[in-house]
Amino acid sequence: MNVVISESWKSILSQEFEKSYFSQLTSFVRSEYKRYTCYPGGNEIFSAFDRCSFEDVKVVILGQDPYHGAGQANGLCFSVHESVPHPPSLMNIYKELEQDIGKPYPVSGDLSNWADQGVLLLNATLTVRASEAGSHQRQGWEAFTDAVIQHLSKEKENLVFLLWGGYAKKKGSKIDQNKHLVLTSGHPSPLSANRGYWFGNKHFSQTNAYLEKIGKPQIRW
Repeated sequence: MNVVISESWKSILSQEFEKSYFSQLTSFVRSEYKRYTCYPGGNEIFSAFDRCSFEDVKVVILGQDPYHGAGQANGLCFSVHESVPHPPSLMNIYKELEQDIGKPYPVSGDLSNWADQGVLLLNATLTVRASEAGSHQRQGWEAFTDAVIQHLSKEKENLVFLLWGGYAKKKGSKIDQNKHLVLTSGHPSPLSANRGYWFGNKHFSQTNAYLEKIGKPQIRW
């Protein structure tokens, strides 16, 4: 794994890259990509950072793993490549968008447009083995993404963190809620959504209302 990451993040995270856990993580990821089919593609592992600079972050959405199906993951949480069928969680995100702000259901499942507006679409684990959900967990990625969240919380103000599901909510302990808006709900997966823990959270309209209140441009969801 070659750490090719945008300059704005490189300066923020340089100390993480020098830590022993990251060296071990790098060795693990290189071995996995050599021996197995893994996602996303090697040049997309840090796409969330490349599409959204540290300076531009306004909103953070936390996912868990990249999608582990062929051709799906593009390095942005909940997002898929253009023309790829929408996974169930993304379908429910789009349905909530329809209900919340009246946005017609999008054709494309690629969320790059959100990232380009300052939405950091961050998975807790940035890689995964094909067809094996959670296969790259507990190898060091969680420590790395914890550090990302801590830097954002400490060094920026008035961010919006959208924490969907128990896994993301645990990451919330790294966030100073006196400086930032933290919105939580169930996960958009069918299991959670069908139990009533996702639909109606109105996170998209709440995010934009907060951004407007603090004088920042709203997100064109």
